[in-house]
Amino acid sequence: MSLLFLFCLWREMSALRFPTGPGPFSILYWLSSGAARSVREQHKVSTLRLILAALKDRDIAVRANGGPDGIDNDEILALLAKMVSQRRESIRLYEEGGRVDLAEREAEEIVIIEAFLPQQLNDSEVGEAIAEAIAEVGAKGLKDMGPTMAALKARYTGRMDFSKAGAAVKALLV
Repeated sequence: MSLLFLFCLWREMSALRFPTGPGPFSILYWLSSGAARSVREQHKVSTLRLILAALKDRDIAVRANGGPDGIDNDEILALLAKMVSQRRESIRLYEEGGRVDLAEREAEEIVIIEAFLPQQLNDSEVGEAIAEAIAEVGAKGLKDMGPTMAALKARYTGRMDFSKAGAAVKALLV
């Protein structure tokens, strides 16, 4: 599923229009009806509703601060990436606490959320992106880490884990 589809899905749900015909918005009918019967589908529905609620919340916040168009694609990607990282942290904590069942549920949510994110960069691509950003910014030391990370975020939002990238940038700039 694409990011545009997710945003359109949210727009349709917020307008409370539930078309039942064929097309990309037929999922709205599926979400609003009792069609999601199995436990697996109910989990997908609840995860999609969490995503849509987060999108709506962020959109309302942006509009309240004077953004007439609401959230853009980069903000949606950042929001989804944040949701994934929150769930990874939850998995770690659940596993430390011996709650494997909750960790598995969080892992399933990650799979659903990642379906809306673009393909993640692999380690070598992240290394190349970091090297390009350092060269572009002209970073010489640790004081240049902020502008380097800003350049990475501007180009690769939703496509890399910035906590890992930050550690790699720091290692290169020290």
